[in-house]
Amino acid sequence: MSNRYDVGRLGSAVMDLFAKAGLDGEKATATAQILIEADLIGHTTHGLALAPWYLEAIEKGGMAKTGEPQIRSDRGACIAWDGKRLPGLWLTAKAVDLAVERVTTFGTVTVAIGNGHHIGCLAAYLQRATDRGFYIIVASSSPSGASVAPFGGTKPIYTPNPIAIGVPTRGDPILIDISASITTQNMTSRLVAENRPFDHPWLMEADGQATTDPNALARGGSLLPVGGFDHGQKGYGLALMIETLTQGLSGIGRADGLTGTNASVLVQVLDPSAFGG
Repeated sequence: MSNRYDVGRLGSAVMDLFAKAGLDGEKATATAQILIEADLIGHTTHGLALAPWYLEAIEKGGMAKTGEPQIRSDRGACIAWDGKRLPGLWLTAKAVDLAVERVTTFGTVTVAIGNGHHIGCLAAYLQRATDRGFYIIVASSSPSGASVAPFGGTKPIYTPNPIAIGVPTRGDPILIDISASITTQNMTSRLVAENRPFDHPWLMEADGQATTDPNALARGGSLLPVGGFDHGQKGYGLALMIETLTQGLSGIGRADGLTGTNASVLVQVLDPSAFGG
């Protein structure tokens, strides 16, 4: 039988953990909320399972505990931040809230963030906009990461590069969260820990052979792009698009030689009333 927890009490406990680790109140609160929201929507590889890693990053200095993002540009409807390795969940939630605040004025608002920390589950941010009747797009990539090989290649050079969209409706919103790779690094790590293979050959060994073994990444292998060996050019194209939107528009990307855990992010909120209604 699985254990059941009161969400409010669980959130308070997790928030206290991050606060005691040194995150100030707003950052600790947002980080706890987004992790729990990921679990509530069933994305358990990107929920509270990430908390120990985040706490370790705080302890070792990989995640900044205090401060604000540096504003690189702000034209009202177009904003770019240097995230200064601050908590990625807080930065992304802050960007969504800022875009929601401004979108009734501008119709569409875009925030690009470079050099933040990991941002978790993209779908967990969407209802911050859809609950207000707005469309939202969130995309992310990691300039220092390399776990996916491009279609036709064998050397991993980019990350799963997820993108999500939230669509407001008269009832429940439509929430879509996909990545440009068939599976993710977090799912791979989970299966390694559980000593289980994938159900399908979604990875590639360093020599180019398809495999179900999640340990392939540790041997220099890679995740396959969406479409796999058959039509993986589609996943590769999606990944390139996301890298240009996140790293290109934030102005912080692979060319900067970043190390450690980092994320480049694009947040865009659109007001339907500024378009066709």
